[in-house]
Amino acid sequence: MENKNSWEMYDARQLKEIDVFAKEYMDFLNNGKTERECIEVIVNKIEAAGYQELDSLIGKKKTLKYGDKVYSVWMNKSIVMFQIGKRPMTDGLNILGAHIDSPRLDVKQNPLYEDGGFAYLDTHYYGGVKKYQWVTIPLAIHGVIVKKDGTTVEVNIGEDEDDPVFFVSDLLIHLADEQLEKKASKVIEGEALDIIIGNKPLVIEKKDKKDEKNDKGEKDAVKKGILEILKENYEIEEEDFISAELEIVPAGKAREAGFDRSIILGYGQDDRVCAFSSLKGMLEIGKTDRTACCILVDKEEIGSVGATGMRSHFFENAVAEVMNLTGDYNELNLRRCLSRSCMLSSDVSSAFDPSYAASFDKKNVAYLGCGMVFNKFTGSRGKSGSNDANAEYLAHIRDIFEKEKVNFQTAELGRVDLGGGGTIAYILALYGMNVIDSGVAVLNMHAPWEATSKADVYEAKRGYVAFLENADI
Repeated sequence: MENKNSWEMYDARQLKEIDVFAKEYMDFLNNGKTERECIEVIVNKIEAAGYQELDSLIGKKKTLKYGDKVYSVWMNKSIVMFQIGKRPMTDGLNILGAHIDSPRLDVKQNPLYEDGGFAYLDTHYYGGVKKYQWVTIPLAIHGVIVKKDGTTVEVNIGEDEDDPVFFVSDLLIHLADEQLEKKASKVIEGEALDIIIGNKPLVIEKKDKKDEKNDKGEKDAVKKGILEILKENYEIEEEDFISAELEIVPAGKAREAGFDRSIILGYGQDDRVCAFSSLKGMLEIGKTDRTACCILVDKEEIGSVGATGMRSHFFENAVAEVMNLTGDYNELNLRRCLSRSCMLSSDVSSAFDPSYAASFDKKNVAYLGCGMVFNKFTGSRGKSGSNDANAEYLAHIRDIFEKEKVNFQTAELGRVDLGGGGTIAYILALYGMNVIDSGVAVLNMHAPWEATSKADVYEAKRGYVAFLENADI
């Protein structure tokens, strides 16, 4: 029952392959720091691989046949891909599901204000964060601003070397005695996570010496200076923040960590590490008996809610459209397809951290570098909110992975009664399909910078290929 370290299994060819794969993954992290950016990167990759947009085929008497590849994007934040199998879709799909949203700070709709000579953007944190981790680090602004006429302005500031960055201030240590007495959850309050975006007031040209003598300073001059910059560079007004989606994320690129370069350190690896390895799995499979599917969704970090979350009917509607184009659709066949499907809910698991060993059960925890992870259940306390996979399905997955020589381990999120977490697994299980949580172990989960093992990301991709090509229960 001991875990095998993946690094000890690789030959020279595989070690080179892992480094190439890791570099592509880090590029994905760098270019996809928001859901919208992820979708853009993914669509470019899959269209180059021969995928067609599903909407372009609807209503054109087009039929889908064995080997065809289609995709559908919903609101630029979620995507589902299909590769049509040899067997009818009523026999079920092999599904990979992950999410592409990550914890961050979101800019409010009325965010811009001035106080004490600084211009700020007011924020509301998204997902589970330790708020004190977000102060005094370089931050970037990513997102879109949509004006009343429908024009969309894309924003990406803070990533290039010549870009300015932004930050949340913290109290200097010399005056922090009272602050340091607070609980960690209260050291930084949510309303204190406002980012500083400027300090230079707008300079008003003086008409004569009298104006200069009587000048008491322009009110909110720093804020007005920022608005002048926004108007000049982006042609936007203050009221355009109302229809904006701006995300504050750590500035900077993912990096290799450790003298041996075995670790990837970067923002948003929960759950873009599983999204990327699932995507690559879809792109590397050959033709399959059962239709292969990959769904990458938004809003998991806040309960999978909304039109772009897993709880929406977007996925079910897309399956119905694909079945219609294969000639298999009716309501009963749709239900049969979903109930007979197999799924890997591809989400991250906690990695053992020796510095906090008491938080884990060492026999039932994932270790960095020991392969992709299976969680029979997640949830909290008495498995609350969990999908608990059945033994028969676990045995089937074990058989596939051992035959394909994929290194894997099993784990729980942490020590019983200590906390917990969830995934999208239970939502897909509502259709009656077989679902189990799987993914990559992450150190520093939900922190601005998370860590994964190159070997685990590589094994996850290999595992997803094996699953898509062989699962059938």
